Amino acid sequence: MDKRIPESELIINPDGSIYHLNLKPEHLASTVIAVGDPDRVQKVSQYFDEIEFKISKREFVTHTGTYKGKRITAISTGMGTDNIEIFMTELDALVNIDLQTRMPKKDHTSLQIIRIGTSGSMRSEIPTGSLLASKYGIGLDSLMSFYSIEKTAMESEVGKKIKEKLGLSFEPYCIEGSAALLKLLGSDMIQGNTVTCPGFFGPQGREVRLKPAIPDIIEKLAAINLDGFQMTNFEMETAGYYAMGRLLGHEMLSLNAIVANRITHEFAKNGYKIVDNLIKETLKKLVA
Repeated sequence: MDKRIPESELIINPDGSIYHLNLKPEHLASTVIAVGDPDRVQKVSQYFDEIEFKISKREFVTHTGTYKGKRITAISTGMGTDNIEIFMTELDALVNIDLQTRMPKKDHTSLQIIRIGTSGSMRSEIPTGSLLASKYGIGLDSLMSFYSIEKTAMESEVGKKIKEKLGLSFEPYCIEGSAALLKLLGSDMIQGNTVTCPGFFGPQGREVRLKPAIPDIIEKLAAINLDGFQMTNFEMETAGYYAMGRLLGHEMLSLNAIVANRITHEFAKNGYKIVDNLIKETLKKLVA
């Protein structure tokens, strides 16, 4: 059976780079730090000892270099799980598909991918300024309606409970992140369960001029307690990362700088410093 991937399914640029990321396999390190904001890539790479490669296309900005002898790639993704699906699929293709023959490689390569991003707390006991590592990602988006993914009984129960509690027409998905990366990078942080939303305003219960269909979404989600499993914070990418990481066989962890508390209505005045502290802590632990 021909497993060659057609040109229409995996698009390669004329220079041999992959379509959206504009990268070739040699441009990618086995450890990747992913950020949402393109301007944040430089906030990571400023600490590299040297930068060997830079490129940008659309919202995807890439810097690859070394930090204390360890080769690391920093890439921006933009916001939302739709971007994460593109990002994770093309990263995987760079290491697990021969881009010249369009054939899957015999031996699978697993990447270490660490998201560094901002997030809002849905619990008063998790204040602004906190650093939180996501043990689980809970997707309120519909990305996993288009893939078949194996879940544990507990993960399935979380999805069913949220569907029932919020009155949704689809079942949210709950996926655990990398236990190995959690131990390496998040052992001294708050460990939480992160809700990934398909938007910043209505899907997270914010009301500006439009009234959300679920105005009390924070209270409803915060009230769920399944044998000690509770949700801790909101953002827009983590669950997509965890689901695609499981499907594609990559180690994935999301690290969150808590810059807002939705219960106390506080927003951090020093958000950039909180993120910078998280970047420095992550880099230090990666080479420890």
